Amino acid sequence: MNIHENYITRCLQLAKNGLGLTRPNPMVGCVIVCDDDVIGEGFTSPYGGSHAEVNAINSVENKELLEKSTLYVSLEPCNHYGKTPPCSDLIVKHKIPNVVVGCVDPFEAVAGKGIEKLKNSGCNVVVGVLEEECVELNKRFFTYHNKKRPYIILKWAETKDGFIAPSSSKRKENRPVWITSKYARQLVHKWRAEEQAILVGTNTVVQDNPRLDVRDWYGVNPLRLVLDKNLRISSNSNVFDGSAKTIVFTENINKDSSTTTKIAIDFDAAIPKQICDYLYESEIQSVIVEGGTQILQTFIDDNLWDEARVFIGNATFFNGVKSPSIKGKEISRKQLKSETLKIVIPLVNL
Repeated sequence: MNIHENYITRCLQLAKNGLGLTRPNPMVGCVIVCDDDVIGEGFTSPYGGSHAEVNAINSVENKELLEKSTLYVSLEPCNHYGKTPPCSDLIVKHKIPNVVVGCVDPFEAVAGKGIEKLKNSGCNVVVGVLEEECVELNKRFFTYHNKKRPYIILKWAETKDGFIAPSSSKRKENRPVWITSKYARQLVHKWRAEEQAILVGTNTVVQDNPRLDVRDWYGVNPLRLVLDKNLRISSNSNVFDGSAKTIVFTENINKDSSTTTKIAIDFDAAIPKQICDYLYESEIQSVIVEGGTQILQTFIDDNLWDEARVFIGNATFFNGVKSPSIKGKEISRKQLKSETLKIVIPLVNL
């Protein structure tokens, strides 16, 4: 690992402090080095706050050192006015002579313009250090801007014999039948805190009455999305408890006078595409699809997913609801407590 890679690695470490907090802005880390000493560090503040470069520059005690320093940043400095002024202007203002950038920002208001401004101001700019790692860090942000849809995570738990839920005779009304341990469920709540939205189908709500929140982890509850073609879900269900906003996708938008937000979609057309289009227009960069099998399989069949996180528990149901059928590349498999977690990505991703 060369010196540039070493400091960009540190930028990536810093950037992760913003996971789940900076959206819709990307997570960015910044390190400022002078004569082989780190004199400043920063990462992107929660949305509406300062960007990583601003926080790093502000952390430097002796600002005179900036004129002979190198600024390392995991993502191209912005050059436009949003919630805050352009970071590229601040770098130029402080006459920082060298800037090393992990990857180019895909957002059309930036997209190379920040780098161009720095170069035109006489700054020596190096681009593309640990580029793949920097893109991976902000996979939600890149997917949203490059593919015009949210980053889609599929998640489910299945038994050793391949069932996602038991038969109705083994199910207690409005209660989930757990396949995984408390440890795995806490991990799921951590995942929910990292994504902007969570999607489930009608049967999942009717049968399990889930809360779809992050009560076992620290963070913000995701936007709750529910498919309910004929508005069968009771208004007393946990998804309507007011702890987080809930949006219902339905064909019967005018069926009742409920204050719940309803979005009309065509259930005879491509449902995942309609949901993704709505989320893109609503600036939602990621969604975790938690079931049931029918909606999960629809996303799989339409090739609208970016990764699947599948728990395999020790239980056997012998009959019930089969788990989704998925083909892809398994990139990870590890044992947790009483279950195995495998991560699968598509062979082709649209």
